[in-house]
Amino acid sequence: MTTLLIFGGLIALLLTGIPIFAALGLMGSAVLWIYEGKLWAVSDVVFSTLNLSTLTTIPLFVFMAQVMIKAKVIEDLYDMTNTVIGHLRGGLGVATVAACTVFAAISGSSVATALSIGASSIPQMKRFGYPERDALGVIAAGGTLGILIPPSGPMILYAIVSEASIGALFLAGIIPGLLIALIFAAFCVLQASRRTSISAPDWAGWEAAMAAIKRSIWALLAPPVVMGGIYFGIFTATEAAAAGSIYALLIAVFIYRNFSWKMLYDCAYQTMRTSMMVFMIIAGAAVFGHAITIIRLPVAITEMVAGMGLSATGFILAVMVLIFILGMFLETISIILITTPILLPTMIHLGIDPVWYGVLLMVNLELALITPPVGMNLFVIKGITNAPLSEVVKGASPFVLLMIFSLALLIAFPSLATWLPYTAGFGR
Repeated sequence: MTTLLIFGGLIALLLTGIPIFAALGLMGSAVLWIYEGKLWAVSDVVFSTLNLSTLTTIPLFVFMAQVMIKAKVIEDLYDMTNTVIGHLRGGLGVATVAACTVFAAISGSSVATALSIGASSIPQMKRFGYPERDALGVIAAGGTLGILIPPSGPMILYAIVSEASIGALFLAGIIPGLLIALIFAAFCVLQASRRTSISAPDWAGWEAAMAAIKRSIWALLAPPVVMGGIYFGIFTATEAAAAGSIYALLIAVFIYRNFSWKMLYDCAYQTMRTSMMVFMIIAGAAVFGHAITIIRLPVAITEMVAGMGLSATGFILAVMVLIFILGMFLETISIILITTPILLPTMIHLGIDPVWYGVLLMVNLELALITPPVGMNLFVIKGITNAPLSEVVKGASPFVLLMIFSLALLIAFPSLATWLPYTAGFGR
């Protein structure tokens, strides 16, 4: 009953529109007051949670993405994919998925990916006969890759809450992210083959293709600079974020030569706003997590699962269904920060790899972005196109099934997620 009251109250607060950090902090503080009669622990919990060097990865990666967007590096990225493969049947859809994949590896944000690539690709796809529903669905789904393909903001949050290695999680997301992108691309080709209205632009020729690749080479090199350094042990995830920010500034100033002091201020200001929002959410979640630990809720859940005799696989399946349902109503950050502190002790008890679970969680959160009624990417696409929300939902529906299929593959074959980080030397 206590569990139902706590989570019922938290969800009720969130549904009123109150900020996430406030809902988490208020509910956690209420629990502490009821069970301890004091709130002295709140300040200590907030300070110890935010006094972590790993948190610097968040503003650094946000700043990197902002610089790349302001310098219009992303425009060259989409032009390149469109020039190289856009002439094939279904090629515009594949080019859109490819551009989303690379941009996701730069920005770490699903919403930013959908906004940036969608503004360029949707008019182009409609121009060559793609039904509006198909174009909207590709962008809504392709944008979700920002959660899984590193660097990923939600992945960093999960790593902080679960105390898993950020570097291991980043590497673990690469193969699943590319696998899902490949599945999306294959579906785009299959879908286009069944649409008689779809035509393809003329092949621009090898000279134009090579010129487009040359223009976008700096965007293509960003993910290897960041992830390659982590894989080969050159720098940590925090240092990789700093290296990525410096790399973005260098190409904006010396290669594109379109970066002004005003743009630098805008990037810094947006980075500050985004980072402070995330830090406040982390602080609120820490208070909530401390409160549920005080009342021994994670221990009670662990004992209950142990008493039910669930295997690790059975537990994972049950959790994935739960998170899928929560994703229909709650925002991704809320799901990570509410569920992880509760589920982590049970996962440890059952011997579940937190890195593998982290990848499964990210894929499930991708689903949350395109499942109504609170799918963030659905509303983003509606906002930039003024299309009916029902059309966006219908266009994204096939990709929901593809993601569920991908999630099943990752559950059946955990090595798809764990092979790369452990090969790179991140121990279990």
